Amino acid sequence: MKKDLKRYGSDVLRWTAKVLGILVICSIISVLLMRWITPPATSFMMQRSVSAWWNGEEDFALYYEWTDWDQISSHVKMAAITSEDQNFANHWGIDVSSVQKALEEYERGDDLRGASTITQQTAKNLFLWPAKSYLRKGIEAYFALLIELYWPKKRILEVYLNIAEFGDGVYGVQAAAARYFNTTPARLSRAQSALMVTALPAPRRYNLANPSGYMLQRRDWVIRYMNLLGNERYLEKL
Repeated sequence: MKKDLKRYGSDVLRWTAKVLGILVICSIISVLLMRWITPPATSFMMQRSVSAWWNGEEDFALYYEWTDWDQISSHVKMAAITSEDQNFANHWGIDVSSVQKALEEYERGDDLRGASTITQQTAKNLFLWPAKSYLRKGIEAYFALLIELYWPKKRILEVYLNIAEFGDGVYGVQAAAARYFNTTPARLSRAQSALMVTALPAPRRYNLANPSGYMLQRRDWVIRYMNLLGNERYLEKL
């Protein structure tokens, strides 16, 4: 009996190791392919579409169109970095200093804020699911490290700007620029870019079609810090 249990346990461990090995190989291949291939959709887009179908949201429409790096305004590139991840050029996917600062603020009684880098947000939007859990954060960190290992910084920011959600069903700078500013990503002004990124933390709450006073204040803050970070001089480091 003991030998049978031992053999069974050994079989379970062996099969578990095989499954994990396959998942790791598949994740590496997926990340490598996405370095060069334009994502036809993301995990978040597919989940939102399924949710709309399941809930009978007949008016729901998904807007997404890819734009290459050279066709995206430097203003919106810099605005995204300023708003979401000012240490983007220097970290390896996880900004340890930001995580420590968030934990210190939480210990002082503040709300626990997110400390996700642009790389982590790219990994989450592209491959994972929105619900918060330690499991998802762990997998997100793993994918972020893989992405930093295999992608250059410019590719990470390019993919992020193309798949980020700027409104319900509105994904990427091409769709957002057309829908909210009647322009193209290449023609986005500094003010438009700074306003656009104010929707990123909660794109279904912060409405770019009717920006709140907070969004306008946040826009001005982004513009100010874009200048402090150096604008295009910062982008040259990527």
